[in-house]
Amino acid sequence: MNTVLRQADQIRQVAARIESDEEAIATARRLAAQFAARAAERDADRILPFAELDLLAQSGLLAITVPSQFGGLDVSNAVLAEITAILSEADGSIGQIPQNHFYILEALRTDGSEEQQRYFFGRVLAGDRFGNALSERGTKTVGHYNTRITRDGPGYRINGRKFYSTGVLFADWITVFALDPEDRLTMAFVPRGTEGVEIVDDWDGFGQRTTGSGTTILDNVYVSADSVVFHHRGFERPTTIGSVGQIIHAGIDLGIARAAFAETLDFVRTKSRPWMDSGLDRASDDPLTIAKVGQIAIRLEAATALVERAGHKVDAAQVETTEAKVIEATLAVAAAKVLTTEVALEASNTLFELAGTSSVQVGLNLDRHWRNARTHTLHDPVRWKYHVVGNYHLNGVLPPKNGAL
Repeated sequence: MNTVLRQADQIRQVAARIESDEEAIATARRLAAQFAARAAERDADRILPFAELDLLAQSGLLAITVPSQFGGLDVSNAVLAEITAILSEADGSIGQIPQNHFYILEALRTDGSEEQQRYFFGRVLAGDRFGNALSERGTKTVGHYNTRITRDGPGYRINGRKFYSTGVLFADWITVFALDPEDRLTMAFVPRGTEGVEIVDDWDGFGQRTTGSGTTILDNVYVSADSVVFHHRGFERPTTIGSVGQIIHAGIDLGIARAAFAETLDFVRTKSRPWMDSGLDRASDDPLTIAKVGQIAIRLEAATALVERAGHKVDAAQVETTEAKVIEATLAVAAAKVLTTEVALEASNTLFELAGTSSVQVGLNLDRHWRNARTHTLHDPVRWKYHVVGNYHLNGVLPPKNGAL
């Protein structure tokens, strides 16, 4: 049965301030240890992580990308991706939920007015969360939208229906992407509790089950003019909006791959039996198993290194936002996203290959890693990333400017 939720005001503690990259990593690891404890149960019973998202917001981690001139830490994108991987290893859904939050902050940094930046970055530092109302069903492509924003006196009205609204269930602000009368893409910050907003908890994907990525219905929703950002501008010139969003996706897949690999090691060491023709007493002594484990370990190491390298290229493009720097970052992030996609799928599949038949018991819920990997890696087709990278190197065709690159 679908659950209909309407936003209501709530009182929370002001978020902590994180002062360094090292503190951010340590905070992520501390929270991840807590989140991992009931991750399998949340997935099996589809228990939405409201309490966990409160802890995440109060920790200060959701404010680590706020620019330093507005009082934030402004962490490296390499650190942001690693923190995402740490959280996603603990629980893939929790790792994914803030992805749109950070994408929105990058879009705000790129195209918001100074007044908008000061206000909304301030809200994030206080612990507020942004949820995503972007994707729609029934359009020609994922890059087309039917949701409209029109002038109404000093402000605007929004009408439309969104799906895959990751993070909205847990958010203080619903960030709505809509076309204006000139078909330009806008990004509007709609506060929690606004009349006309209806959230339907109808996400029924077999993976990433507790991201809350359901439907958002917008019925003549009013938004003030100073809460609307002209998002289309971010794709009319070189920016790092897409690269930031994509490197977070890569971090999610990397974390899911690490989780599957860790489960593989534990199961093979403690539960798997050696193959009858091996002549061995322990499954962990099987040379074929050892080689396969080594293969996954090496690919995880390569994926981690590539994500870090890509993160630093995004940093450089944020500092010097030229077409050359942005292209370099775009290609590096595309490569990282390809490798993390492939290793997430391979690691989660290898878990069962090496662990054996006993690993498929429903009560163990080990299949959540494969389900999470398969679901999340559908976001942006890897085949098109191969095409973009190859077309640039072979034919000099510049990567398109959009949120998927």
